[in-house]
Amino acid sequence: MKKQFENISIITNRELFDTIAQYEESILREATETGALELPDANNEYTREIARIGTLLAQYESTYMTFQTLKFKSPLVVEIEEELKKQQLKQREAAKLLGVKESTFSQVIRGKRPVSMQMAKRLYKEFDIDPKLILEFA
Repeated sequence: MKKQFENISIITNRELFDTIAQYEESILREATETGALELPDANNEYTREIARIGTLLAQYESTYMTFQTLKFKSPLVVEIEEELKKQQLKQREAAKLLGVKESTFSQVIRGKRPVSMQMAKRLYKEFDIDPKLILEFA
């Protein structure tokens, strides 16, 4: 393995970051092809170089890059939305059926408010939502 960027202790611009990231990809590819990564606790020239380069890349990312957090819908919310679609109900109608304010129901759907015990019971009764799903994700 031919090492590169040994004299660099910090990445200061995006162009250098991209170049070093490509270098890391090539090392990973070569290490995979040679079997250098087969053992979970492998300690060899590849793993040490990957760690060194990975640290440089991570430092640049934490200093200069901002990332958006991925948001996932709760499986319970997905189930509720599917049930609304199946019954052709709007949120307003569903809230009325569940005996809650429209704003409360909207907050539950957006993950901003937990499901109350009363709402959990009504979700089961009105929409036949699996109680296990309600308990796990409420």
